[in-house]
Amino acid sequence: MLNYIPTIGVEVHVELKTKTKIFSNSRNGYGQMANSLTNVVDLGYPGTLPTLNEEVINLAIRAATVLNCKIRREMFFDRKNYFYPDNPKNYQITQARTPIGYDGYVEINDNGEVKRIEIEEMHIEEDTCKSAHRGTKTLLDFNRAGVPLIEIVTKPCIKSSTEAKLYLEKLKELLFYCDISDCKMEEGSMRADANVSIRKKESDPFNTKAEIKNIGSISNVGLSIDKEIDRQRRLYDKGETFQPQTRRFDDKLQDTVLMRVKETGNDYRYFPEPDIPFVILTDEMIEEAKKGIPMLPDERRKVYVEKGVLETNANKLVQNRPLSDFFNTLLEEDIDFKIASNMLLGDISAYLNREEKELSETTLTKERFLELVKYYQDGTITSKNLKEMLDTILESEDSISDIMKKIGIENITDDSEIRTVIKDIIANNPESVSDFQNGHDRALKYLMGQVMKETKGKANPRLANEILLEELKG
Repeated sequence: MLNYIPTIGVEVHVELKTKTKIFSNSRNGYGQMANSLTNVVDLGYPGTLPTLNEEVINLAIRAATVLNCKIRREMFFDRKNYFYPDNPKNYQITQARTPIGYDGYVEINDNGEVKRIEIEEMHIEEDTCKSAHRGTKTLLDFNRAGVPLIEIVTKPCIKSSTEAKLYLEKLKELLFYCDISDCKMEEGSMRADANVSIRKKESDPFNTKAEIKNIGSISNVGLSIDKEIDRQRRLYDKGETFQPQTRRFDDKLQDTVLMRVKETGNDYRYFPEPDIPFVILTDEMIEEAKKGIPMLPDERRKVYVEKGVLETNANKLVQNRPLSDFFNTLLEEDIDFKIASNMLLGDISAYLNREEKELSETTLTKERFLELVKYYQDGTITSKNLKEMLDTILESEDSISDIMKKIGIENITDDSEIRTVIKDIIANNPESVSDFQNGHDRALKYLMGQVMKETKGKANPRLANEILLEELKG
């Protein structure tokens, strides 16, 4: 069996989060009754004229910026001519020759190795309507016709399915954090195509490529690439070749399936769209669009770790945008950020998952959370107390101190009182003290348990542990 080097390029279509469509005032929405979000422009009626949505340009500038693309200052739209049932005008308005973004990159981290995935171009275009196949019939839903897209095309620089998946994960993260798209692949707002070819040596010319269309999840992108590499390898091992072709990933078969062979190149007869003027981007327009870019995920991870948050917690926070945004409001405060992140990702997240709520749907304000963290820091409350009072904290607007009074939480934080209890326990447990001095860790846990039992759980565990160790070693 011969070894081959894969060459992979990925094209991603991303629907933009605008209120209206790219060339009409129809609402841009998902999940509505078929053909309810349309007008004569979307349906391609003769004599109708497109009007460019300015917000599409703003979001495209923002996307080009976070993808490290150069931004084209003067651009025009093109007509891509082809006949297909889902294409109401028999042409699609796109940017063939003047993409708004070009020569960009996204950095991925593959087990500690940082690699740049180069972006050839990023252009704006309109979506087509959605086809639904019912037996021998095809139904068309024009709600999607005219929804604004950006298409992001990489150079053929991806070497494995792992790199492709890491690239898509990073792309999804960046676009989601910038409010450019919700990137829900299950709803079709982010769709990926993969171009795959293999060759024996880097110096060899590129072999025939196969394009895998409209893959519905990041994991399936990886699987379809691996399947296609294996299919091509088996053909070449047998001395066979294949024609350029388009394939699709079949969920049931968990494999790629032939759609059509590309016997000739596509001739879309591109020409400049005559009904839309040239777009000239000024410095002011670009700077205004960039103002909408928040702190990006990699910067958030770096800041969180610098604040003392564990790296695993920093990643978990970034994966949960509402929690990350809330955490960012705390960054200028003087608190223990490790404790704060543990609270958010631990008991508070457990409550949100159980109640199927977002943090914004609770009564937890920044001020009350800061109060909670500080009480935990100084030992006024324990982890056990937090569990007892958490539902009340998240469902009422009372201060943390008032909730503690109502529940009856009153912990011992007096050093001298805790020390007195500990001295009595040491005196009454000479065997456990001897075990500790002989290096048995269980003895310390037992003695600590006796302290908590004697104080009915009201002693600050951290303070009690410090005093216990001090007395044992003294």
